[in-house]
Amino acid sequence: MTSTVKTGDDGAAQLIRTTVFDARDRRAYEQELLRARQQADGERDRARHLASTLQRTLLPPVLMTVPGMEVAAYYHPASIDEVGGDFYDLFPLTGESWGFFLGDVSGKGAEAAVVTSLARYTLRAAAVYNPEPVRVLDNLNAVLHQQYLGGNTRFCTVVYGSLVPDDTGCAITLASGGHPSAIVVRADGTAEFLHTPGGMLVGAIPDARFTEVVAHLAAGDTLVLYSDGLTEARLSAGRERYSEEELLDFLAASPAASAPEIIGALTKLLIGFGDGVEDDTALLALSFPRSGNEQS
Repeated sequence: MTSTVKTGDDGAAQLIRTTVFDARDRRAYEQELLRARQQADGERDRARHLASTLQRTLLPPVLMTVPGMEVAAYYHPASIDEVGGDFYDLFPLTGESWGFFLGDVSGKGAEAAVVTSLARYTLRAAAVYNPEPVRVLDNLNAVLHQQYLGGNTRFCTVVYGSLVPDDTGCAITLASGGHPSAIVVRADGTAEFLHTPGGMLVGAIPDARFTEVVAHLAAGDTLVLYSDGLTEARLSAGRERYSEEELLDFLAASPAASAPEIIGALTKLLIGFGDGVEDDTALLALSFPRSGNEQS
């Protein structure tokens, strides 16, 4: 209801006009908008819950314990609305050897989740059949290429490794298919890439070739694997992306030494990038701790 007063020259009221509106239609419209908004919020919350639940099924709930070693991992989602394609795992092989991997599937969402699940379980099964790292990636490449032959090509980058503890640390063999180079942080604080040049994307072509490198972790050394969500993050608006070389310098300058400490430092680094992290990021670290005498 609204009222309008018309006055004369002397200021006295001459006419009062009152208009009455039926507000029932407006209230019904507002209530319908509120119900639609609540429904949309509910659907968005359910979608986020589904994405979070599905994401957890693609990662190990806890990392297995490797006798005599320290291990740690972290997964940083770029969005709470979509399932990412990054994955990692650590598992026992025959005898005292262990297998581990970290990879990144192209794309996001449900389709990427299907490929992620296939890649993860294929890697574990292939490692049991033939634990040699290059052969493991050969098997994954054959499965992915055959699965999506004639359809929408799906591929991933992966670094797969095996480790065998020995008296002075552990021997590590890494094979890479198009994945960023692993980094070793040595006990003296230096850091170096374990380059695997020439490793091709996994699943893109039938005759892909993969390369491997052999290294040794001594007391106090840590192996660090990561996906490119970290090294392609933007430091701030308009700036270039964080690079692998900057990551190497960061690890060399960091006081963090063990696998849990290094993953903790990298987690803080990722969180500090804020919205600059545009892709999901997976981190995995394995370290051979110093003996009690060396730590003191």
